[in-house]
Amino acid sequence: MGAVLTMNRIDQLFETKKERILNVYFTAGFPELYDTAVIAKQLEIARVDIIEIGIPYSDPIADGPTIQQSNGVALENGMTLKLLFDQLKDIRESVSIPIILMGYINPIVQFGIEAFCKKCEEVGIDGVILPDLPMFEYQDHYKSLFDRHGLHNIFLITPQTSVERIREVDKNSRGFIYMVSSASTTGAKSEISADQETYFTRIKSMQLKNPTLIGFGISNSETFDKACENANGAIIGSAFIKAISKKGDLKENIKNFVVSVTQEVH
Repeated sequence: MGAVLTMNRIDQLFETKKERILNVYFTAGFPELYDTAVIAKQLEIARVDIIEIGIPYSDPIADGPTIQQSNGVALENGMTLKLLFDQLKDIRESVSIPIILMGYINPIVQFGIEAFCKKCEEVGIDGVILPDLPMFEYQDHYKSLFDRHGLHNIFLITPQTSVERIREVDKNSRGFIYMVSSASTTGAKSEISADQETYFTRIKSMQLKNPTLIGFGISNSETFDKACENANGAIIGSAFIKAISKKGDLKENIKNFVVSVTQEVH
């Protein structure tokens, strides 16, 4: 008999906390090559709920200019998937909250899907977001491998996703569903539009079995609060990338940003 599988940290989180979940995205190897573990530790200290680390890629199609630029800088800095796993090898000694890797399928195929899943399990990764991996391909080729290594594959839905597709995503999801707030690329917008509100309400009324987190365009306490009224929480990327690009102390910038979004001072 193998070792008893412990519950995935994402599932543990949603068992104990149902609202105002804050998932913060940043690009591995940005702003400096060796900032990855420092930022992750600091996010846990700032009381973020989930850490989402972007695997830099030369053509991040779903991402807006801020995240695209951070990908470019990280690649120039020398960040690779192999180096990322090296940087994360002791991460579980200091970070206990869920960690997700977000990226595109190409670098992972080059690394080797099985080798990738093994490394994720070794360093303590709980889930992945791969926007360009079709669901049927995941189900047919990779699901059993991901399951074996305790990895949740997080699917995305958008305002254009059909009801049947949303139901299918809900049926096949583990962890949570990533609700993309608009059809555009990622980027910090300062407010939520009426169309987005209609979409949020529609999804909420479907009473999905999985928790939902809203991403794309969440940038401050107002948009975070609005997302939290309509879902279990939100994902912030571009606005955080901008915050850690600023001059000054990186740790201080992280703490101040999280406090500005959650309005909770610890």
